[in-house]
Amino acid sequence: MKTFFALMIARNKEFYRDHVTLGWTFLFPLIVIAGFAFGYNGNSEHIFKVGVLHTTPTISAQITESEQVLRSSDTTQFVDFTDAVSAVKKVQLHQIDFLISEGRTLKYWVNPESPKGRLVEKLLLGGNPHLELLEKESVPGRAVRYVEWLIPGILAMNMMFSSLFGVGYAIVRYRKNGVLKRLKATPVTAFQFLAAQLASRLLLIMMTSAIVFFGAITIVGFKMQGSYALLFLYIAVSAGCMISLGLAVASRIASEELAEGILNLLTWPMMFLSGIWFSLDGASKGVTAFASLFPLTHIVSGSRQIMIEGASYQTLAPSMLILGGMGLIFLLLGSILFKWE
Repeated sequence: MKTFFALMIARNKEFYRDHVTLGWTFLFPLIVIAGFAFGYNGNSEHIFKVGVLHTTPTISAQITESEQVLRSSDTTQFVDFTDAVSAVKKVQLHQIDFLISEGRTLKYWVNPESPKGRLVEKLLLGGNPHLELLEKESVPGRAVRYVEWLIPGILAMNMMFSSLFGVGYAIVRYRKNGVLKRLKATPVTAFQFLAAQLASRLLLIMMTSAIVFFGAITIVGFKMQGSYALLFLYIAVSAGCMISLGLAVASRIASEELAEGILNLLTWPMMFLSGIWFSLDGASKGVTAFASLFPLTHIVSGSRQIMIEGASYQTLAPSMLILGGMGLIFLLLGSILFKWE
């Protein structure tokens, strides 16, 4: 344990003595959030978003005919759902304007506080007599601004860059500069070294995430819906997974250029396909299946459920198991493949 703590303390000192990196780690996500808060009004959507809930294999003939009429509109985007709870939650949060059931139950959901939802209701009921038979259910709820929806993604993105480049790139630099060669002559094992790097970066990510999170609350007036304890537990599991991925990538690479290329190859697809900037609702099944392979997708989705929807531990347990399993695999792979020189 003395070896472990010595390595961890040394890595912490190296981080906070690099004032440029330290300042950028804290300031960059706050600058992005402030920019979206004051420079983006979130009114770029020019179409309605209607959810279609598939509840049973047997579909009513009236609903089938109605759906064909609805989908013929070129001003409306349709999103398919199979989980009624999550679909209704999106109506409540103004993430979709209208929800219609495609099963045997003739029913639709609309948020009375959503102007677009009320307008969709009038347009659809006025243009399709079959929809008059539907049972209406109101789902009141406060609209979530785009900048509020963006905060969990910014936290996850900052975690990703801090984990992959802050750990993976640093180990490659150690190997290139001969630091690891010197450590090889000591009793330090590969697992001790990698575990110390993971613990050091995990501690730093938890600190920076807390500062960025409360800074974002101050800037945009964000209202936390879930548990703070669950959020930081989820961040800890998520950070451990991403750090382990960085360790696995840097286990054998000796070239900083190659490391930078591989890390960019990992980060850019994750950044655009993990739901940081835009929702994946309505995307093709191939895209969503591919995005689910990225740990960042689960991180963004879980954080957003806690912060915006107030999700419980039971809801997030599957995602935490997936992230924990990924992290364990990456850490073991990094330990097995690790090369000092």
